[in-house]
Amino acid sequence: MVSVIASSVRKGNVLEKDGRLYLVLTAENIHPGKGTPVTHLEMRRISDGVKTVERLRTTDSVEKAFVEHKTFNYLYQDGEQYVFMQPETFDQVHVPGDVVGDYAPYLTENMEVQLQLFEGNPISIEIPQRATFEVVETEPVMKGQTASGSFKPAVLSNGVRTMVPTHITVGTRIVVMTQDGAYVERAKD
Repeated sequence: MVSVIASSVRKGNVLEKDGRLYLVLTAENIHPGKGTPVTHLEMRRISDGVKTVERLRTTDSVEKAFVEHKTFNYLYQDGEQYVFMQPETFDQVHVPGDVVGDYAPYLTENMEVQLQLFEGNPISIEIPQRATFEVVETEPVMKGQTASGSFKPAVLSNGVRTMVPTHITVGTRIVVMTQDGAYVERAKD
């Protein structure tokens, strides 16, 4: 454990408080016109997933846990677990569904991800910002619609619903943001 000041805490850090580990979901430094600057932390307790909000003075000290960042490749889903492999050692690790969370639909075979490990146990995951999927369902193109500015609903091959430009048809591969599923561009492959 390392002692750091609250204002240096960032999203993705792991803090230790009262003998428990917390993953920082958001960290915001607030500097009001009058008064003391504060750091607003939204955290998830790693042991049971309970979310908490903490407000600290920016100069308060907090205990930061030592976390390993390792690259893994996604293999497959096994019930509620997701299986990842370390490319150099071929070690496999099973990650619980609550750690993967909202990123689950965006995982594709052999996708390279960053896992944060604490004492060998996975506590959080980072996936690429963009992923490519095929449009499997959308409305047909209608004559007279402008190519830019208007969007229509579509369903992707991973089951996620998103809005796409009117010129996109079924079978088109598109790039989406993994944060929220928003359309970015037509895939160049």
